[in-house]
Amino acid sequence: MTVLYLADTRFPIERANGAQTMATCRALARRGHAVTLMVRPDTAVPARDPFTFYGVSRPDGLTIRTIGRAPGPPLTRMRFLLEALAATTTTGGVVFTRDLGLAAFLLRAPVAARRRVVYESHGMADVVSAEMPALLGRPDLAPSPAKQQRLARREALVWARAAAYVTLTAALANDLRARFGDRAHVHVVPDGGPPVPPDDAIPGARSDGRTVVGYAGHLYPWKGVDVLVHAMAAVPDAEGLIIGGHPAEPDLARVRTLASTLRVDGRLTFTGLLPPADVAGRLAAATILVLPNTPSAISERYTSPLKLFEYLALGRPIVASDLPAIREVLTDGDTALLVPAGDAAALASAIERLRTDPVLAARLATAARALVPRYTWEARAERLEAALQAAAA
Repeated sequence: MTVLYLADTRFPIERANGAQTMATCRALARRGHAVTLMVRPDTAVPARDPFTFYGVSRPDGLTIRTIGRAPGPPLTRMRFLLEALAATTTTGGVVFTRDLGLAAFLLRAPVAARRRVVYESHGMADVVSAEMPALLGRPDLAPSPAKQQRLARREALVWARAAAYVTLTAALANDLRARFGDRAHVHVVPDGGPPVPPDDAIPGARSDGRTVVGYAGHLYPWKGVDVLVHAMAAVPDAEGLIIGGHPAEPDLARVRTLASTLRVDGRLTFTGLLPPADVAGRLAAATILVLPNTPSAISERYTSPLKLFEYLALGRPIVASDLPAIREVLTDGDTALLVPAGDAAALASAIERLRTDPVLAARLATAARALVPRYTWEARAERLEAALQAAAA
């Protein structure tokens, strides 16, 4: 099958959406599909090779097509939309995107391509738009009522016209049905992660007996890293490893300041932003992995965190926030310890429990790792094929 994946973003990009896009396209290509990924050019000088940046090989069947040049005049949104529209009429096959505006543009166009659009939703657009400014600590970015109405209308159009609709969680699919009514070809396809590495590729338990609590990802307030730092203050016999923090954003400085205020900075290592290819190797130094998302519609119902699936493959016990989206993958007491979201004391208690109970820690880690085959990128691509086939029919 021919797949045109449209991503109106510079590429490669340091954020999770870039890693997810690359992994999805690679997995589809590895399953025999002819995939063209259309993106904006990298803004780094010199430009970075996407495959090197993400630490992956280039599979047969995957072509990355860059629209515009960098350095050069900025590529306008309309220019990308028009290029995407032209590509849909010449490339053929199925059109796949996670960009709601782009999907709506194509589905309004008087061309046959609109019957072949598969949209992947990462959240109800108006809800995400309303919540995100506060979650990022930027209330000044709150959307206007007119924008909210525009996003809701756009999502209703895509829900009605897309050939197939993909959601990351069952909760999101249920929310969409509750608002817009039922429709055919709704596919719940969570994100994915790497396969289980060879036994000698990931270090085993530390021989020095130290407990290192690891986190990898963005440091936005809603990700719960502040909660983790507060929890570390209550677990004096543990160290912390925090991987992430974009240098152009204030979050790393905020979390460092909090650690200093709580006098735990001497026990925490902050790496800052690392290349995606380096994260797993660095995170392997941890003995416990934490996913401390705070309560919000995004965390509770929409998110399918890449770090969760990366954690599974590392063979470490996991402590995560007890949220519906997380419970779609993890089970408390079976594959992880789940704690009330935003509760630093409960998080500290779970960390201490794993630190002092190696039998429990080993059991949870083994059970979590057994989930990996269900959530590899290849398994995700196989699930996506049902949506792609619906669009191609």
